[in-house]
Amino acid sequence: MDFTEIRYDVDGRVATITLDRPERLNAYTRTMHEELIQAFDLADADDEVRAVIVTGEGRGFCAGADLERGGETFDWRARAGMAEEGAGDVPRDGGGMLTLRIFRSAKPVIAAINGPAVGVGITMTLPMDFRLAVSGAKIGFVFARRGIVPEAASSWFLPRITGISQAMEWVATGRVFTAEEALAGRLVRSVHAADELMPAARALADEIADNAAPVSVAVARRLMWTMLGASHPMEAHRADSRAMFARGQSEDAREGIAAFLEKRDADFPDRVSAGLPDMLPEWREPEFR
Repeated sequence: MDFTEIRYDVDGRVATITLDRPERLNAYTRTMHEELIQAFDLADADDEVRAVIVTGEGRGFCAGADLERGGETFDWRARAGMAEEGAGDVPRDGGGMLTLRIFRSAKPVIAAINGPAVGVGITMTLPMDFRLAVSGAKIGFVFARRGIVPEAASSWFLPRITGISQAMEWVATGRVFTAEEALAGRLVRSVHAADELMPAARALADEIADNAAPVSVAVARRLMWTMLGASHPMEAHRADSRAMFARGQSEDAREGIAAFLEKRDADFPDRVSAGLPDMLPEWREPEFR
């Protein structure tokens, strides 16, 4: 597939998605939004891909939404030429459409934040499973300083990652802070020198890809993220029980045990594209209204 504002590359069992507008610090556009969703579709459909890394080209990760429209950047009514009355439904936030797609990913996702990550440039990483950052990278939930609010479903994701107090401090001040502060606030997993960032992200991706059953990783990812919103541990118990019942009968389980007993590397035969167990029959993603 030909992309214009991102690159999609597969090396071994790892796909790398690179935001590719370096002349604009990889600022987010509608085209980039659509291409990112397509890239995650590609990764999920490819059984050879076991993990995904997302990074930026040049000296930035993503400087946020492209503001070249000026004051109408976030005014969808003005941009669409809608009348003041009878404008119809509220349009969906593009950042949220992307983060919900990443939330549904069957492959673990690693953000390699190689430079400034501001606005949607940081909120897009929240449903990713790991965030690694380059030392000194500038990060900011700057929405209140632009007269808007956090988007991309970040009001759900961010407090679950950092806790409500830290989340509110960054959101209410809108200040730009360093990767080191992000590490202290548990937003990022680790901070690296510039030449060590991608090797560290790749090492993590390879550890997953080379050792774990891809269907088991996909199931575990779905369980972990979905259970963040559970009201009682019984919901997790029910889902775990269904998942264990299904996976316990799988060829992967037989192979994993045989490999352990025979002291060899496992060669897991099951494929994500064949579908995942229905662990959460009572859970369905709500429709946008």
